[in-house]
Amino acid sequence: MAELTIAFVDLTGSVSVFETLGNDRATKAVTKLTQWIGSMGVQNGGKVVKMLGDGVLMSFTNNAMAVEAMTQIQQEHARRVAQWPNRLKLMMQIGLARGQVIQVDGDCFGDAVNLASRLSDLAGPEQILVTDSVIRKLRPRSGVRSRSLGPIQIKGRVEPCEVFRIEWQTEMLSEFLTLPADLHQLDARAESVFGGIELGWLDTSQAFNVTDLPLKIGRVPEAEFVVNDPRVSRFHASIDIRSGQYVLEDISSYGSWVRFDRTENAICLRRQECLLHSDGEIAMGAPFTDFSAPTVRFKLVDGQMVLGRGAG
Repeated sequence: MAELTIAFVDLTGSVSVFETLGNDRATKAVTKLTQWIGSMGVQNGGKVVKMLGDGVLMSFTNNAMAVEAMTQIQQEHARRVAQWPNRLKLMMQIGLARGQVIQVDGDCFGDAVNLASRLSDLAGPEQILVTDSVIRKLRPRSGVRSRSLGPIQIKGRVEPCEVFRIEWQTEMLSEFLTLPADLHQLDARAESVFGGIELGWLDTSQAFNVTDLPLKIGRVPEAEFVVNDPRVSRFHASIDIRSGQYVLEDISSYGSWVRFDRTENAICLRRQECLLHSDGEIAMGAPFTDFSAPTVRFKLVDGQMVLGRGAG
């Protein structure tokens, strides 16, 4: 037996992500995120015991490094998803416990494992709940902020257990105010695993992540993609994602025509919508037979999520 700090990280919000993106993209997003969580734990001296679908179980010999790892995970992930729409946010609820652990064939068993799992279930999104044994092992000047939630009756235990919440958000908000340039650079490095769509008109090209959707194409500056032609309506069309599929909706006065690569036939839309299943182009306000029609190229992009340090 060894005395270890056990961390259980569980993802919340996956139902909405699966409904929005569909099974393939959502599964890829969850997998990338859990892999990043595990890599962050390993960088802080931890060991990934096992992946549990949308959860990660880790063990740490050093208690302080376990707390530091979980704090970093919450802070860095919160920065990254701050600008994402709520329907695509995967948040984390974390439980930590320390105690004697039996290790068998790479797995862990013991009271600390059960406690960490229960605390993860009790935690809300973006929370880290820990046992008093974790707090007692921290040095008085460790800099870790915590708040006692008092004795809590935990399923499977006879006696109540004093539970603490790690207060990581105050420090995170302070960094938001003092390091705006760093946050901008972090966002610039992060590419969404969800992919995106690229639009082009004349010599203008612009890329949009799924987190930027829905977007509107139109003649006015308020549109996310501007096509300055009198045949284009103020807000001519919108692009969104549903169940992992890109959807174009015509909201114009004169209609839109969609033509996919390697096909000759065009789909005419008048206050209607269609799936963008492959690359192609959109004629706006006039059909493709009018050689002068303002035409927007679109390209569907597969993404690769870069989740901070240690991401593969």
